[in-house]
Amino acid sequence: TVLFNDTVGANIAYGLEDVDEARIESAARAAFAHDFILDLPRRYDTVIGERGSRLSGGQRQRIAIARALLKDPPLLILDEATSALDPASERLVQQALSNLMKGRTTLVIAHRLATVRNADRIVVLDGGEVKETGTHDELLRRPHSVYRRLYDLQFRPEDPAL
Repeated sequence: TVLFNDTVGANIAYGLEDVDEARIESAARAAFAHDFILDLPRRYDTVIGERGSRLSGGQRQRIAIARALLKDPPLLILDEATSALDPASERLVQQALSNLMKGRTTLVIAHRLATVRNADRIVVLDGGEVKETGTHDELLRRPHSVYRRLYDLQFRPEDPAL
């Protein structure tokens, strides 16, 4: 998502006309952005810099999620929504994404399986080909699947003997 050298409020409302402050704040709350916005010098009137340069990666993501919540699109496409975030920011972004995805079709492109864990259907691509489809639980039950291998790499504790 592109953020502009404008205020937090203007970035959330970008592309929409006549959006009142209450709707902007409601979207920010649902995106878990409201609390950090209140800590900014001018709150919703704080200019965030080109591409949101005055914000952390997680804060930029949550502003983008607030914008999407405000627009209320029927279809979402999310590409590596939580990449390069620290664990605390990733947790907040995951919660915000959960709010955003409710009641709409969402295509999620992800390497981090936590992002797709609750999906109705997961399609696993390997080498540009569809290798597996199913729910998280169905794919985990396949012992030699690509999904299972990725899951083990991401969530199994490392062997201390190594």
